[in-house]
Amino acid sequence: MKKFLVLLISISSFLYSCSSKAQIYPDKDWTTNQNPSDTGWNDPERSTFNRYIIDSTNITGLVIVHKGEIVLEYGDIEENSYIASCRKSVLAILFGKYVENGQINLDKTLEDLKIEDHSPLLNIEKTATIKDVISARSGVFLPGSNGGDFRRLAPERGSVKPGSYWLYSNWDFNLAGHIFEQETNQDIYEDIEQQLVNPLQMQDWDKSLQLKNGNLDVSKFPAYHMWFSTRDMARIGLLMLRNGKWKREQIIPEDWIEAMTTQRTTYKEAQQNAPILKEDGLDLGYGYMWWLIENTSDYKLKNAYSAQGALGQNITVYPEIDVVLAFKTKSDYRRRNSIQTQMEVIKKAVEIYSPEKTN
Repeated sequence: MKKFLVLLISISSFLYSCSSKAQIYPDKDWTTNQNPSDTGWNDPERSTFNRYIIDSTNITGLVIVHKGEIVLEYGDIEENSYIASCRKSVLAILFGKYVENGQINLDKTLEDLKIEDHSPLLNIEKTATIKDVISARSGVFLPGSNGGDFRRLAPERGSVKPGSYWLYSNWDFNLAGHIFEQETNQDIYEDIEQQLVNPLQMQDWDKSLQLKNGNLDVSKFPAYHMWFSTRDMARIGLLMLRNGKWKREQIIPEDWIEAMTTQRTTYKEAQQNAPILKEDGLDLGYGYMWWLIENTSDYKLKNAYSAQGALGQNITVYPEIDVVLAFKTKSDYRRRNSIQTQMEVIKKAVEIYSPEKTN
């Protein structure tokens, strides 16, 4: 019996040590893996990828994180800059706490919420729920206060039932920000500090940079723009990868991480409604304001998902291989990357990972 207990304790200790080793988090600074070749990130492949970033993209900052440690970095990963539509995925994260405690009821309709814009909502549009809005399926095809969406592809207003049709529309996304603040009585940027910046020990966050804007003569709901550094974007990705847990604390409900990354729109429907998506280079479905990588034969990309923004802003999480990729392109430098380039980077970043070739 005594030998059995000793054996049991030994096994438990071993499993705990393995688990602990796999769950590395940054403190105030990131830990850099000093021997990435030992974990499958061999020097020749990393050098080739680095040369690709320099020669074939306009990326200004990039990090790859494996098992909580940086295995590759490029450019300036400290500077804050505009993250474009990645803001939507950040907002989605904030919802979880309030969905769990009941302050946000995803089944509330726009009529329940007393939502109106300059153009009155049609009766059918008023039946859209918060759930429809955050999955880009509201069926309300009004213009947003800022551009950069697929509204030009929208069918006639009132022609589809809310929840039945996907359209990437800034009206939905900006309204999601308004609903968040209305239902929680919280400012988005202050809540980012409370839920993300402070517990994740973000290094570069500057609240003074954060700014809502848009043409409020077009829509009452402004865009909630955000500025982050690449290495702080990677912290967000690591939080998602760890199912909302940071060190010993459950920051975001685990069920909400799953809800955000559950398919609400298939890649086939997304490509049918916005045919331009067929040219992206990866098949992308949609969850709650997160893009889902689908229809891939690469095991490294299985169940992967992304926050994506114009010009070249990206956080991609690869759950199957414990990897986070974050990169950005600072618009102030008048540099930009196409969506096709972003998809290439997402694929190439893990093509260089060869666990079978560890030293």
